[in-house]
Amino acid sequence: MELPGNIVVLEDPEDVAHAAADRFADLAAAAITAHGRFGIALAGGSTPQRTYELLSSEDYRNRVVWSRVHVFFGDERCVPPEDLESNYRMANRAMFSRLPIPAQNIHRMIGEGDPAASARLYEDELQSFFEGVSWPRFDLVFLGMGDDGHTASLFPGTIALKEERAWVVANWVEKFKTFRITLSAPAINHAAHILFLVTGESKARRLAEVMRGPRDPARLPSQAIRPVDGSLEWLVDKAAATYL
Repeated sequence: MELPGNIVVLEDPEDVAHAAADRFADLAAAAITAHGRFGIALAGGSTPQRTYELLSSEDYRNRVVWSRVHVFFGDERCVPPEDLESNYRMANRAMFSRLPIPAQNIHRMIGEGDPAASARLYEDELQSFFEGVSWPRFDLVFLGMGDDGHTASLFPGTIALKEERAWVVANWVEKFKTFRITLSAPAINHAAHILFLVTGESKARRLAEVMRGPRDPARLPSQAIRPVDGSLEWLVDKAAATYL
């Protein structure tokens, strides 16, 4: 069976990271030329960290006009920004601290405090940035996929998967006994470009199920990602693509 055209299989995680960094740089240049700025929603977790490190390296940093880049987050754990679990902390150490991105262009999801209030605050910030529209229009959203098929902090069986109006949700994740703050699926789906990064053999069976199996987003939230008017691409390594 042939792979769908939006799945790119690369040799290993390093190749995936380089391909993602190239997509970032190329899309940033196009967006800045087209409308003067580039709005990106970053993924957390371990898979995209290498991409962020590459973007701050000499090979990539001069390909992007960083003063025109606005960085948002797809989700955040309910922890302070210095916590080891913080998506912001990871991105800051790997990327922000090494690049000339203006501080006001880094839009952190507040993980500490009341999750519902933080979600409302982040939605207000997004509505101010994407003024006068029904849904945000990110130029690019990076996503990962967990072993259980979750993406961002849209976990199987959680209430956020039913959200049809809010851009940002405080989502209770029973398996971790905690809230996560996350973009809703519709907010992601209105992006111009969505890019999944998936690596490792531990993701292989679930990836095949997401791509080939029956549609069941409540159980496989990554299936809920379907762009309304944009592109969807999967960058995967050979190990993750074992069963495709």
